Amino acid sequence: MMVADSPETTFVSRLLALRAGAADNLDLRNKASAEVRDHLSLIRKSAEANLLASGHGTNCAIELSQQQDEIVRGLLALACAAHATSVEATGLAVIAVGGYGRGTLAPGSDIDLLFLVPDKITEATPKLVEFILYALWDARQKVGHATRTIDDCLSLARSDTTILTSMLEARFVAGNVKFFGDMIHRYRRSVVQKGAKSFVADKLAERDQRHTKYGLSRYAVEPDIKDGKGGLRDLHTLFWIAKFLFDANSPDELAEKGVFSKDELRRFQKCEDFLWAVRCHLHFISKRGEDKLSFDVQSDLAERLGYKAHSGLKHVERFMKHYFLIARDVGNLTRIFCASLEAKHLKDAPSLSRLLGKFLPKMSRGSSLPKHFQLEAGRLDLADPGAFAEDPVNFIRIFKLAAQQGIEIHPDALKRMQGSLRRIDDAVRLSPEANGLFLDILADSGDPETILRSMNEAGVLGRFIPEFGHIVAMMQFNMYHHYTVDEHLLRTVGVLRGIESGQLAEEHPVAARLFPTLTSRRALYVAGLFHDIAKGRPEDHSIAGERMARDFCPRLGLTSAETETVAWLIRWHLLMSETAQMRDLNDFKTILDFTSIVQSPERLKLLLILTVADIRAVGPGVWNGWKGQLLRTLYAEAEPVLTGGHTAVSRKERVADAQQQFFAKMPTLGDPEKALIAQRHYDAYWLNVPVEQQLRHHGLMARASPRDVTTDVTSDAFAAVTEITVFAPDHPRLLATITGACAAANGNIIGAQIFTTTDGMALDTILLQREFADENDEQRRAQRVAETITKALRGQLRLKDAMAQARKTEYRANAFQVEPRVIIDNASSNRQTVIEINGLDRVGLLHQLTDALFQLNLNIASAHVTTFGEKAIDVFYVTDLTGAKIENETRARKIEHALMDVLAPRDAVLKTGT
Repeated sequence: MMVADSPETTFVSRLLALRAGAADNLDLRNKASAEVRDHLSLIRKSAEANLLASGHGTNCAIELSQQQDEIVRGLLALACAAHATSVEATGLAVIAVGGYGRGTLAPGSDIDLLFLVPDKITEATPKLVEFILYALWDARQKVGHATRTIDDCLSLARSDTTILTSMLEARFVAGNVKFFGDMIHRYRRSVVQKGAKSFVADKLAERDQRHTKYGLSRYAVEPDIKDGKGGLRDLHTLFWIAKFLFDANSPDELAEKGVFSKDELRRFQKCEDFLWAVRCHLHFISKRGEDKLSFDVQSDLAERLGYKAHSGLKHVERFMKHYFLIARDVGNLTRIFCASLEAKHLKDAPSLSRLLGKFLPKMSRGSSLPKHFQLEAGRLDLADPGAFAEDPVNFIRIFKLAAQQGIEIHPDALKRMQGSLRRIDDAVRLSPEANGLFLDILADSGDPETILRSMNEAGVLGRFIPEFGHIVAMMQFNMYHHYTVDEHLLRTVGVLRGIESGQLAEEHPVAARLFPTLTSRRALYVAGLFHDIAKGRPEDHSIAGERMARDFCPRLGLTSAETETVAWLIRWHLLMSETAQMRDLNDFKTILDFTSIVQSPERLKLLLILTVADIRAVGPGVWNGWKGQLLRTLYAEAEPVLTGGHTAVSRKERVADAQQQFFAKMPTLGDPEKALIAQRHYDAYWLNVPVEQQLRHHGLMARASPRDVTTDVTSDAFAAVTEITVFAPDHPRLLATITGACAAANGNIIGAQIFTTTDGMALDTILLQREFADENDEQRRAQRVAETITKALRGQLRLKDAMAQARKTEYRANAFQVEPRVIIDNASSNRQTVIEINGLDRVGLLHQLTDALFQLNLNIASAHVTTFGEKAIDVFYVTDLTGAKIENETRARKIEHALMDVLAPRDAVLKTGT
């Protein structure tokens, strides 16, 4: 049948009608491209309207694919007419492969086409292919293509898994349908039937690599909806394997062949529909093939999908919680599918176990198992299908046994578990045995993070401890936390175990040294798992969490003393971090205020270890040497106060020890040089700066010219930060000038360390958010910032003009709102007024604040610059020009108003109407 002779739609008719006004084939192709472009605009508007009305993502993806089929058919018809040939004459078949081959497309998806040609092609065949491709490209579509014979396809499929997979999803679109049928018949007979196990192993390895690239956790707060863990590609991988092994062309066929139950089929379809809805909306919003759910689009997506704020959660947080629950369901379906494969096809394929997650050591031979349990394929399974009904404590017992024996739980047991969760009722929650087993898992197993994560993914943890269930899959809409609340808590437990076991002793020497001396280690693990348990509630989560802990800790079997300790740790779990990063640790009033809350050496030890674990569990790069040194300093200053003035190491000894550590790295220095270096820095420098940074500072100061400006640049790709250290003569406007130069060079400051030397020089380190992934690009960028700072301090640059000319950047924090606040505090220091400033971070904010303080005739004694994601918290210890505190109320109000104008300028307020 000639495609050109049988136009199927008005669109095809419109394309064919273009021939009448075309000067030649090139002109015809250009006109066809314009028609395709207009048609794409119409069908996308229609698809978007249908999606907004119905909410069905799979239908939207199918609609877009069907419309794309019509475009391809129309272009083939027009190409045949333009070159006076027919499908029969050329034998050409146009085949959709890849995602397009599945019959689903997102608005920004690539169009993958295979042009299947006979061994002997006609002269017109390349012209037809060229006509179609250029028409699509000129219509601004992203088209992947290949022109092959059947033998080419089969040969490549045998040697290339990517091509094998794309052919697995091959779907006829236009041309010679019989030719396509021949290819599929030969493909299944000569390729598919001979390579099942190899294909499965390759797809699982490919999946592992993809997860490593896009993030191993499915609970990262800016997930990739296509390639991230728990995303569409995981569902596609399941389907590829199913299609290969079961010759199933749809999820319904998988259910018919017993791979999925009807309930699991509904879950598969629900997951797929939701993920397609989110992906299509995302492409419509971004107007391109963007698959990362970045913060700046999450609110728009939540609005489009109809989420409303409720029960202390913003609409965007409710949407993202639903997303993460769907991602968890995808993981569960993966495990179920794996079990079916093992049972039906690949019992001896060890590669399948990678679908189950982390391998644990296998149970030793001869180990006996309690009643209700057995080993199946080396994993812990139920011997009795009614095990959970007969004794619901088995929900906890099976995880305790898995932890104790070092074996993983069989997918069949997990599947049965998830279907019986309603049996975890108050009787189980109040069972002393169940709670004892749970506490053993948490505090006494070798890898509590892995076991607890398995419990959470199976739905057992949230059912057994409803307070935890409330925060499962909950994300906090901010840039600071990298994971959902439950994932953060599980990682906190993992860090605690790493410190106690010695695995993290080198990174956290003080915490590792203190851990064996604790008398309340069980309370510490409980606090680690539950310190954010009250997130998402209207009340402050630390206060609400303290109250909740007093309720559930006795239920878990903790003593009254342990309950009190857990409640206190949850209430004050942010105290040490905030004090260390936002207060002057060299002001003794800071130490007294801190210790008045802590009150005991045991609590101090517990709080230090919990703080380290909490910060590390926030996400990659959040922990750094600065924070570690500040926490160690705060601990060392607080310990003698809490022990009645007696401590193993005095402040003077700690300064001497810090100097000794530095000099040990500089063996060529003589005693006179050591004495000069030791005297040049105040005690605060030695106590608060890591030795690695001290060594860099020494190199910087050694090459500096007298009374001139010298800079040093260090970049850390893992932490995504760049340090610029400035050594220059100190003067009142120095910090304002440095921060202004950074703003002029578009450097976003996320932290700062400010020191002066005994000879009147300033040693200031500015922490910039990294801009480039490539190290060379980032070094060049940082050097430009450093050069701008140098010129500004030397008077070679008019800072105001440079800042005005700086390019305007769209900063990620603009997706958020932070209520501006200025707190003027005369109680936290005996010598200075403490000004704490909270606001939405932006490039140039710190300069504007420091310049405002200069204009207000305030002298900055110390500055503590901290950024928690999008929220900037800058704390300045200031005096007036006579060295006195700011105690006059009128003067304080003037300062507050001036700083509030910086945080929320009046013209910005007028524009936004707030």
